[in-house]
Amino acid sequence: MGRPTTKKDLIEAATANYEKMNRFISGLTEKELSTPFDFSKDEKKKEAHWKRDQNLRDILIHLYEWHQLLLNWVQTNQEGDEKTFLPQPYNWKTYGAMNVEFWKKHQNTTLEDAEKMLQKSHGQILELAESFSNEELFSKGVYQWVGGSTLGSYFVSVTASHYDWALKKLKAHRKNCQ
Repeated sequence: MGRPTTKKDLIEAATANYEKMNRFISGLTEKELSTPFDFSKDEKKKEAHWKRDQNLRDILIHLYEWHQLLLNWVQTNQEGDEKTFLPQPYNWKTYGAMNVEFWKKHQNTTLEDAEKMLQKSHGQILELAESFSNEELFSKGVYQWVGGSTLGSYFVSVTASHYDWALKKLKAHRKNCQ
């Protein structure tokens, strides 16, 4: 399926990719869970996140924190306090540093807590998406604070697309463990 462009497709893709990611996670062996991520031998894996995330917890926390960005952004703007999606001082050129801050913030978070936090925030994201009409999610210009995109595209990015990113990373880790 392509990138969702309707509310129905958004909910279905977010749910399906979340379940697919969790099925994969439930099949990870003790060795795979206890082995730190190391993608340094793969020259194609140049992006910062390949070095940043060391384990499953780090990935789950990354997803959770991006859920929080969306939840807070929508709530703040709906209350009339216009804010950008990325909090100051970050922007789309510097958000890698924000991701590192998320990583640092959660180094004492347990895997169990990370799983619970993500499960809760995933539910909150779907609930929030359900509260909007298809037009509010996928028509441009509905909300000034969204800019030139659609609100739904942000939901897709922090759910279905991000879960797909996590799954690819976990599969690469499994391959490295073999």
